[in-house]
Amino acid sequence: MVMRSILQAFEVRYSYPVHCTHRLFGLDNPILHELFAPSASLPKLWVVLDQAVAEHHPNLLTEIAAYAQASQAFSLVEPSLILAGGEAIKQTTEPLQAVYDGINRYAIDRHSYLMAIGGGALIDMVGYAAATAHRGVRLIRVPTTVLAQNDAAVGVKNSINAFGKKNFLGTFAPPYAVLNDSHFLTTLSERDWRSGIAEAIKVALLKDPAFFATIERTAAALRQRDLAVMEDQVFRCAELHLAHIAGGDPFERGSARPLDFGHWAAHKLEQLSNYSLRHGEAVAIGIALDCTYSYLNADLAEADWQRVLTCLTAVGFELYHPALSNQLELPEHPQSLLSGLAEFREHLGGQLTITLMRGIGQPYDVHTIDLPMMQQAIRYLAERA
Repeated sequence: MVMRSILQAFEVRYSYPVHCTHRLFGLDNPILHELFAPSASLPKLWVVLDQAVAEHHPNLLTEIAAYAQASQAFSLVEPSLILAGGEAIKQTTEPLQAVYDGINRYAIDRHSYLMAIGGGALIDMVGYAAATAHRGVRLIRVPTTVLAQNDAAVGVKNSINAFGKKNFLGTFAPPYAVLNDSHFLTTLSERDWRSGIAEAIKVALLKDPAFFATIERTAAALRQRDLAVMEDQVFRCAELHLAHIAGGDPFERGSARPLDFGHWAAHKLEQLSNYSLRHGEAVAIGIALDCTYSYLNADLAEADWQRVLTCLTAVGFELYHPALSNQLELPEHPQSLLSGLAEFREHLGGQLTITLMRGIGQPYDVHTIDLPMMQQAIRYLAERA
């Protein structure tokens, strides 16, 4: 029997800017004007806006329209679509369908631009719509929370939830650009201001002990909402995330995902709390849990373990939630946090891979978890609370 085969191989290079600025839509800010590729006609720009952002910045859409008219850089498609943000936007298909409807109605093609302005959940959902409509329309992300600016919006992932699982449906599709405007951070609630700091602590623990020390030193300033300190933190956190994506496995074809340190528990905890916990709040608990496990496993020195817990609490995080202790003695129960290990393995594919700590800046991966020891770690956080 004769077999004839063709082996296809090619490479595609991706690049996109992440700009950090203040008052992006001010008429004297050139970033947006310089972003659009020259073309014979003005490209279309359609905006999907987080309702909370619209309420806190009631003149925003007027400012965008004024910018479009003054700069002549793009043709603003109106009306914009305003959607309630938060994790609920990823839980049903109605918001996704609303974006698809607009892309179709306003003929947003692959040479047009879709701008998502809002928190990480809205940007995840709009990114999924942008990546799948016409096999990909140009997406400009304008994240408006600390979490989105330093983590969720700077990478290449887009997603919605399904089957009761976080980010079950999704794509890897780089954005056209990410535009971080620190002015949006000034109107965040205390919870949303604090929530994103968990991702900065996470990436610092993984990759940059000096950055972790900076977060420790500036914890009080962060709690007091020092914008300059937050701008520096957002920039460094985004920089470390992007360096990891560029140098490793951007489309996550392997089983190891160090940037998901603390996330196996966080994702399950969000679900168990019916998403009453912010993602960053759940990540803070997940980091505390996995560092406590690392300490109990005699891998992480007590001094480093205490530094992590102290830093998390210094910026205002609670390190325990009652859902941690749900069905603790029944690891396979769907309401047990420990069942999140199996869900995490399924989401990654391949063998279970969990990142733990040997020291600040010294992560390592394991493929099995000692369940009694993890139960002990949970009990410790409960007692500490």
